[in-house]
Amino acid sequence: MGFGMASSLLRHGHIVSGYDPAPAAIAKLASAGGTSARSPAEAVRGASIVLCVVVNSVQTEAVLFAENGVFPVMAPGSVFVSSATMAPADARRFAARLAERDILYLDAPISGGAAKAATGALTVMASGSIAAFDRAADVLDAISSKVYRLGSEPGIGASVKMINQHLAGVHIAAACEAMALASKLGLDLPTVYEVITASAGNSWMFENRVPHILEGDYRPLSSVEIFVKDLGILQDMARAERYPAPLAAAALQMYLATSGAGMGAEDDASVARTYAALSGAVLPAVKPTT
Repeated sequence: MGFGMASSLLRHGHIVSGYDPAPAAIAKLASAGGTSARSPAEAVRGASIVLCVVVNSVQTEAVLFAENGVFPVMAPGSVFVSSATMAPADARRFAARLAERDILYLDAPISGGAAKAATGALTVMASGSIAAFDRAADVLDAISSKVYRLGSEPGIGASVKMINQHLAGVHIAAACEAMALASKLGLDLPTVYEVITASAGNSWMFENRVPHILEGDYRPLSSVEIFVKDLGILQDMARAERYPAPLAAAALQMYLATSGAGMGAEDDASVARTYAALSGAVLPAVKPTT
């Protein structure tokens, strides 16, 4: 998603410097017209807006505060746009630390995947000060089709993203469960897909993920491990609030089982393969990965 966002920024005329631990990603950025850097600190030196597109709060903290991190070199008044999915408490903690040097923090998780990142059509669920929004406005416009301004306090954006992940994770698991059951009942899976996508049982996740099952293509557009992480965060949040979340808990167990079976790095639709293994259902053959 980070490369797609960088590409969108370049198309809108922004000067983009970036860092990624994978050399191939840095080379790809350079070939697209961006400037490659050898560390996060080198990438952001002199920048007014810093976008951090990583997996979780641990990686965000490393980008900020580890050796060659961005915190010491960011200028007062610049904006750190944090797009990782994380617990709200982590977003508030990072914002408070950055405020010590008058660096603005925008709690701005994203949704839409790599495809929408590449076309500048992400949804941004953001919270932060008016100043942070105003200074980052041109950048947000370049990477997204919709920016939700959810409030002035960091952590609100993170909370809304977790509600989205709650629903997304449960919907994917339900779609996988339903399709494996359809197979067990001897139904024609493409026909089931056609009927459901025209019926009340449809969801965006059903419509988007079931083709992966039908094609046996589990190359990771979004991996199983993403929902092991995100539904784990959700369970921690719910427990802290003394709030029951049994549907999310059941879905989490299926992602954990799928990861434990060696499919953690594969597409999250692989949960269907776990249901098939448990039940004897036969799904379309898995295409070999290259």
